[in-house]
This record gives sequence, C-alpha cells and structure tokens, in this order.
Amino acid sequence: MNKHIVKRVLDEAKYIIETGSTVREIAKVFKVSKSTVHKDLHERLINIDYSLYLNVEQILKYHTDIRHIRGGESTKKKYLNLGN
Repeated sequence: MNKHIVKRVLDEAKYIIETGSTVREIAKVFKVSKSTVHKDLHERLINIDYSLYLNVEQILKYHTDIRHIRGGESTKKKYLNLGN
C-alpha cells in the first residue's frame, strides 16, 4: 500500500478517536470523499493497525446506533426553521 494512503488512514483513525467526528466530518477535514473515509477506516485500517481499528470500530458503531436520532433532530430543525 502507498505510504501516502497509510499515513492518511492513520491520521483519520487518530482524528476520529480524538474528536469522535462522523465520517462526513472527517471527509471534509481530509478533503476526501465519504466513501474513501469509509474504505480507509473499515477495510484498510484493519490491515495496518488492528488495535486502532477496534477503537475506531466502536466509535463508528456508536454513530450507526444513534443516526436515527440525529436524522430526527435534523428534520425537526428543518421544519422549525421553515415556519419562521
């Protein structure tokens, strides 16, 4: 694997652990697509650093578990703003 990709994967993993950011937020920070971040954290990281992968996987699972709540909050906010 290219050294540049390995560095990006590790930087993304450290960033998500430090900040708890979502895949979308990480994609903006690192100027890559959400698909790239997803592939980096789910497929590439496991081969680079397994223990780091386990930590990242817990955060990503948490985001998956609460996404329905975030979506509901976003929809509520959208319609409250339309009424103003």
